[in-house]
Amino acid sequence: MTNKFDLSFLDRSLKTTGILLLIFLPFGFYYFSSFVTLAIFTGGIWGMVNLIFLSALVRSTLRSEGADKFRAVSLLLIKFPLLYLSGYFLLKVPQFEAYHLLIGFTSLFGVIFLKVLGRLFLALDENNQTDEHLQKAL
Repeated sequence: MTNKFDLSFLDRSLKTTGILLLIFLPFGFYYFSSFVTLAIFTGGIWGMVNLIFLSALVRSTLRSEGADKFRAVSLLLIKFPLLYLSGYFLLKVPQFEAYHLLIGFTSLFGVIFLKVLGRLFLALDENNQTDEHLQKAL
């Protein structure tokens, strides 16, 4: 495994989750009720937006040049009050049940988990590491 964490992994996971949710949408409308499908879809979108804000917050605070305090505070003021308030109101919609929202929210974690398993089974990180050692030796 490599010691460096590639931040594009999060971007690829967000794109994959978005595509997965868009593929689920027509099948969900066909096989489930419209409110169940919309609850799962909005839960997934909420989880994606939450991860986008969380990664932007971490990227703005943990930098080699020092923290960008203005950007970090502005992201905190957007993320915590507005995003979590919208999550609260999603839970208060009478047609949306909490476990349907939870299914949508955890779909992002499922995608990340399966991507990590795929990288582990295909040994993608080990191939990169041996190629780097071979380049240094040459």
